[in-house]
Amino acid sequence: MIKFDMQIVQNYAAFFDTENGTCVFVDSFDNQEFDVRIGSLKHSKCVGTVHATNDDELNARLSRLTAEHL
Repeated sequence: MIKFDMQIVQNYAAFFDTENGTCVFVDSFDNQEFDVRIGSLKHSKCVGTVHATNDDELNARLSRLTAEHL
């Protein structure tokens, strides 16, 4: 399981699940809407977008969304 510690002011973050070798990539252009991709460094797919207004909300929503796909 990945522990997300992204800050809302970050435009990009990558997280690595050491248990199964999966990467989670998160990026944003406006620091309110965050696109989430899961896969490897070479191939990943978009699994959704989360909206957040603070760090705690962002990390909780990232955890929920990725739990459905990991």
